[in-house]
Amino acid sequence: MLDIVILAAGKGTRMRSSKPKVLHTLAGKPFVSHVIDRSHEMKADAIKVVIGHGAEQVEQQLAAPGIEFVEQTEQLGTGHAVQQVLPLLHAQATILILYGDVPLIKTKTLEELVAKVSDSSMGLLTIELEDPMGYGRIVRENGEVVAIVEQKDATDEQLNIAEINTGVMAVKGQHLLEWLPALSNDNAQGEYYLTDIIAMARNSGISVQTTQPESEGEVMGVNNRMQQAELERIYQREIAEQLMVEGVTLLDPARFDCRGSLTVGSDCVVDVNCVFEGKVTLGNNVHIGPNCMLKDTTVGDNTQIHANSVLEDSELEASCNIGPYARLRPGSKLAEGAKIGNFVETKKAVIGKGSKVNHLSYVGDAELGEGVNVGAGTITCNYDGVNKHKTSIGDGVFVGSNTALVAPVSMAKGTTIAAGSIVTRNSKENELVVARSRQQNLPGWKRPTKKS
Repeated sequence: MLDIVILAAGKGTRMRSSKPKVLHTLAGKPFVSHVIDRSHEMKADAIKVVIGHGAEQVEQQLAAPGIEFVEQTEQLGTGHAVQQVLPLLHAQATILILYGDVPLIKTKTLEELVAKVSDSSMGLLTIELEDPMGYGRIVRENGEVVAIVEQKDATDEQLNIAEINTGVMAVKGQHLLEWLPALSNDNAQGEYYLTDIIAMARNSGISVQTTQPESEGEVMGVNNRMQQAELERIYQREIAEQLMVEGVTLLDPARFDCRGSLTVGSDCVVDVNCVFEGKVTLGNNVHIGPNCMLKDTTVGDNTQIHANSVLEDSELEASCNIGPYARLRPGSKLAEGAKIGNFVETKKAVIGKGSKVNHLSYVGDAELGEGVNVGAGTITCNYDGVNKHKTSIGDGVFVGSNTALVAPVSMAKGTTIAAGSIVTRNSKENELVVARSRQQNLPGWKRPTKKS
């Protein structure tokens, strides 16, 4: 049985924010949500989150089945935080203690740590740093861990130790139930240190088995905005490297952001400063230009997305051509070979096979058949001030430039609409629709003059 305790009660004063520290984001997701994800991957039987500062806000944002919240009304140290869950601990369970502001720890590292736990041993995650300043030092005798000494309580000799405590540990519940009530706050900080249980373990004949993460980034916490930015780049670099292993060409891996999940086919190319949010899937041979944003979008094979385009909640079949400067809003669905050109916006629009909306147009709440050509400056007037209405455009319709289609309206197959028309009535197949006033040329017209 595995119970996971996540400490998430701190205020995070150095973040200089009214928002609880653990709700600040990495890759678009709260720090603590990353830790909860790892907990689920560990198949935890119970997840207990210790909250304090901004407790209501944290609980509201993280509430989900299988997560239990315990409030620490006073922040008196990590030991005191874990004491809050004492009544909920199972004696026979392995208790894994994690931190809500350490978002990059890997499941593999935690599995190796938990494997160290038995009735006669506990697991402690440590790491060796070139500069251990500020961290608790691992004190060993004959190679065995005997204590953790905090920076402010360490002797000059202990300050030279490079191996430090990450705070992450795994312990049998029965041992925590014995040791936590015995913690003392007789130290420089006047706090209850969770690390004091290491000496208690030693005195109880419980060996402290250590393991280390693959990289320092896994155990880095976030205390300020600079550290937040540093972890963001570590995370993004890892994602970028994995994508390149999978065959994606990233023109500059340092200028790439994935804030969700990105699934890719073969021979995809992603230019600089592209952002992927939510769940994005790219087919084979997809090329994405610079400064694009894709959110919850599926892109078919051989599609080109040109610079500065934004796609959200959209579905694109194969061989589409998007942008530059295009915006596909939620509900946009493009069939094979469709084209959405520069400064075009679509919303809740179905664009048929081979249809083109090339320039400076808005198509919303609309369904276009195959082979439709929409001229520059066309809009579907879908909103009457209260309700939305649909525009239907059949196969092969030609829409002249600067046309306004006032929904609800339906253009039948093969219709041609003259440029500058304001269309309010349905058409029949292959009709020419002209909906504009007749031009008048008035002789003798005098332009206004500027008043002195």
